[in-house]
Amino acid sequence: MRRDPRRGEADGRPVTLPSEKGAAVGRRIGIGLMYGLWKPRVLGAWRVPASGPVILAVNHAHNIDGPMLMGTAPRPVHFLIKKEAFAGPLGGFLEGIGQVKVDRDSTDRTAIANALGVLDQGGVLGIFPEGTRGEGDFASLRAGLAYFAVRSGAPIVPVAVLGSSERRGRLIKALPPLRGRVDVVFGDAFEAGDGTGRRTRKALDEATVRIQERLTAHLENARRLTGR
Repeated sequence: MRRDPRRGEADGRPVTLPSEKGAAVGRRIGIGLMYGLWKPRVLGAWRVPASGPVILAVNHAHNIDGPMLMGTAPRPVHFLIKKEAFAGPLGGFLEGIGQVKVDRDSTDRTAIANALGVLDQGGVLGIFPEGTRGEGDFASLRAGLAYFAVRSGAPIVPVAVLGSSERRGRLIKALPPLRGRVDVVFGDAFEAGDGTGRRTRKALDEATVRIQERLTAHLENARRLTGR
């Protein structure tokens, strides 16, 4: 699977953007695996805009949360994924399905250019705003989500994945019980900026606060809705 020939720039150098076709292939793979191994219940997928750039902000409590969203979202998703996951054959596979490698310990300008390129092309960018796997409650947000939302103007759709970390499977302890139900709840799209177009540090800090409030409210509503 070849990467898309369209290009962006990082530090003035051309960067090959993640493949749109690859992400579509990844979505088909995700559908087969997620619906084959578990029983996803998807609520509110119609809230994801049918076209144009959008950012899916997802809570992260288990390693299957990303693949689960790839297989249940109504559009192909390009996820920002830590560079450590791109080891060996898995790295080539992730690149082939249009995922974005990011170095979380530095200002990764190539990853930034790739992520903004996805949005410039009208694609879907998936982000775990907590930065790493944890309680999955949006308690600690990094500023990256606000930066991409304010810089691109793309709306954010909050997503809650619930049930992936409730119990361990009997056959494979690291995974949820096979054929168990996992809920994926999409919220209403919203704009992170204040309407002024400002991209200052203060504006990004204020956007981060607004984002956290919206994501936390969505997660609480999703838990009430699903009973989890």
